[in-house]
Amino acid sequence: MGVSIIHSARLVSGTVSTRDAWVRFDGGRVAAVGTGDAWRAGTDATTDVVDATAVAGAGAILTPGFVDLHGHGGAGVAYDDGADAIRTARALHRRHGTTRALISLVTASIDDLAARAGTIADVAATDPDVLGSHLEGPFLDPAHKGAHDARLLIDPSPDALARLLEAGRGTVRQVTIAPERPGAMAAIAALRDAGVVPAVGHTSADVDLARAAFEAGAGILTHAFNAMPGLHHRAPGPVAAAAASPGVTLELIADGVHLHPDVVRLAFAAAPGRIALVTDAMAAAGAPDGRYMLGGLEVDVEGGVARLAGGTRAIAGSTLTQDAALRRCVEAGVPLGEAVHALTSAPAQAIGRTDLGALAPGAYADAVLLAADLAVRHVWTAGVGTPGADGHAA
Repeated sequence: MGVSIIHSARLVSGTVSTRDAWVRFDGGRVAAVGTGDAWRAGTDATTDVVDATAVAGAGAILTPGFVDLHGHGGAGVAYDDGADAIRTARALHRRHGTTRALISLVTASIDDLAARAGTIADVAATDPDVLGSHLEGPFLDPAHKGAHDARLLIDPSPDALARLLEAGRGTVRQVTIAPERPGAMAAIAALRDAGVVPAVGHTSADVDLARAAFEAGAGILTHAFNAMPGLHHRAPGPVAAAAASPGVTLELIADGVHLHPDVVRLAFAAAPGRIALVTDAMAAAGAPDGRYMLGGLEVDVEGGVARLAGGTRAIAGSTLTQDAALRRCVEAGVPLGEAVHALTSAPAQAIGRTDLGALAPGAYADAVLLAADLAVRHVWTAGVGTPGADGHAA
């Protein structure tokens, strides 16, 4: 892990765009940032110098590494399937710019969730790109269960929470809860006190109950608009409550299936700086159409759209990657800087990782080099480079 310099790029970080910029990596961290030819000072034969335009063409764009708060797998495997599956799926998403991610778990029995949280803790101890776990279940509303097994949904009792947090050994970062479940408000406060970010989701909550959950300490709205009451003009629901709560981050799945582009643009306008673009990707991300498992439920993927194989045919996660989410947002009219912020700074800040999500001195040397069409050409994680999904070695 030596010294690297990437130069001659348009740097987009923290919504600020800087042309003819350069970034210096040293020891896995950002050492310096500047413009013009000043990068040449202090270089020697051991410095890895990357001309961004040579790798990504005219109009090359450099952003911080993407952070995904919510994904379930990819490359044909689910995160539920163990350490090897986690690493396989993470490799796929890394090629698409996601340098760090929470590993999301769907509803299962407490015994199974505890075992899986323990596995994630093991992986996080050796693979720093794994930020910990997001428990999307089992504390959800059966009426808005989505692709979760209703038979396994339970109330967030102190014993259940304690078991899961103990199994995660300090790596459980986010827990989604429906605030109408008995014990939910106490659970939200307890999670916040334990350093875990509670999230509101898969809920029937109205605007008042959702607001109360945010006041109790919930900091994230899990995949806003999906698996919850919609934004009605007389019953604004959880989305309006989250948008009106300054400390709350709203997850969005910008895959063209979960949300209409106009709704994506509306959300960015309603909660500026507080949108986190997530994938909610399941095993079929980066893999062919076909039959897959999401938790204990069968999912059919047709034309890249994942739905439960029977019953409600509910949307069952996505096949999205974060670079595709970036392109869809920009196509929807979201300014590039705001869309990049939603992939980088906003999700990192939502879970308290101030060392991620920006290309600034002292931050981790996580970066994505994009072509002008926002195709991923190269990716760096803690200064270590890998080819992007649409690129080659830098």
